[in-house]
Amino acid sequence: MTQRIVVITGSAGGIGTAINQRFRQDQDIVVGLDLADGFDLTQPQQCDKAIEQVIAEHGRIDVLCNNAGISSVGDVVDSTLDDWQRVFAVNVFGIANMSRAVLPHMRTQGSGFIVNTCSIAATVGLVERAVYSASKGAVLSLTKAMAADEIANNIRVNCVSPGTVASPWVERLVATTPDPSQTMESLRKRQPMGRLVECEEVAEAVFYLASPSTFTTGMELLIDGGISGVRIVQ
Repeated sequence: MTQRIVVITGSAGGIGTAINQRFRQDQDIVVGLDLADGFDLTQPQQCDKAIEQVIAEHGRIDVLCNNAGISSVGDVVDSTLDDWQRVFAVNVFGIANMSRAVLPHMRTQGSGFIVNTCSIAATVGLVERAVYSASKGAVLSLTKAMAADEIANNIRVNCVSPGTVASPWVERLVATTPDPSQTMESLRKRQPMGRLVECEEVAEAVFYLASPSTFTTGMELLIDGGISGVRIVQ
């Protein structure tokens, strides 16, 4: 396979690091963009500048992984206007900003893959995740709309929807609860396969959706241990 140019947002997090490593295993060239390095995808100018630099250096972009995301804990009453604006700025507008910067180049190339990191929260009601769930619902809808818009340009747009992932963010969240051990056990049990999703499993799904051998666009790929589709009746 020809070496590809891959851009990943949120590249320093648990899932982002795993995605980065998976593409590098295939000898692809990976450009990681992360807030930890000063990159703010809520600023359109920064997105434009970063993509122009990639094009100047490599001449093309084959894969865009819109992986960056943040969460918020609370219901509709608890959540403030700042919570709504902060989460949507990253999870939704960040994807729009990056896609707006990348798509003209993919259209010129006549090919490309965009994989958005969504969540089962887009379609499964989770307690105290009102803002986060709403943002991921928007990501799912945006993925399908983009897929429809870009199919004539030979650009495939899909998303991955993980369940609860064994990531640093989840570990930090669990640590703030009164009984972290019990909270972690509850998170494991709510996924029928009885454990958390590994970051590497999400990365493998992203890599699959960015493969030229797939005949897939506008799809949501669930990596959730059965929480969306399995009901254990005893």
